[in-house]
Amino acid sequence: MIGQFSEETVRIFAAELGCALGFLHDFGIIHRDVKMENILLTDNGHLRLADFGLSRRLERGGRTFTICGTIQYMAPEVLSGGPYNHAADWWSLGILLFSLATGKFPVPPEPDHCSMLRKVRSFPYEMPLSLSSPLSMLITELLCKNPLRRLRTLDRFKRQTFFFGTSFDLHLLQRRPVQVILELRERPDRAAKARRGLTLTLLPLKGFDFDSLLSPAATPDTHLDGDIRTRAAVPLPGPSLQPTQEKVPRREVFV
Repeated sequence: MIGQFSEETVRIFAAELGCALGFLHDFGIIHRDVKMENILLTDNGHLRLADFGLSRRLERGGRTFTICGTIQYMAPEVLSGGPYNHAADWWSLGILLFSLATGKFPVPPEPDHCSMLRKVRSFPYEMPLSLSSPLSMLITELLCKNPLRRLRTLDRFKRQTFFFGTSFDLHLLQRRPVQVILELRERPDRAAKARRGLTLTLLPLKGFDFDSLLSPAATPDTHLDGDIRTRAAVPLPGPSLQPTQEKVPRREVFV
């Protein structure tokens, strides 16, 4: 199926993202926008979590209420307006792993949060038969609608059967390149696919004077004198105000 990864590759990606979330949460940070578009790849195909524009400080045991994130990845407690905590990031990871393994989202996006919340609450989140039992169990625990029962710590994440025999030492985990990513980089259509979504064609602009853009011509109310730029006074709308003259005391002479 186009767009899906093997479970071996998903295992590597899941371990790296789980370590990233565990690191952030230990330092009191909730990301709140874990999604595919915020994942960067190194030269060897390993993952880096990026874009902390929606993240915030949140200590262990803290709660927040802001509805933010990407609607397809948002946990039900976020869609409902909170309160929520770091467990919302692990829900987003579950959506991401489901997408990597199947090539599609478990729930199609809705145009607004209320509609998405109704769909998420009623959706059974049944795992496809094509997934192995360990991977299905991992995603099922991540997509638990009750955040108190959800898989939400790195220690519990590591103990999943899906990661049996996997080292969570990042030096060992990232020592070998991800072969499928290296193969994708060598595809002849890679350059064309990298330009998908661009609507503007960057062509040389003939006859365009960049100097005139950087140094616009002087306007009637503006003149340049060397390096000093002055602007002529422009009268304000309304009745004209004459400058007041300072009153000088008069001297009266009596004769």
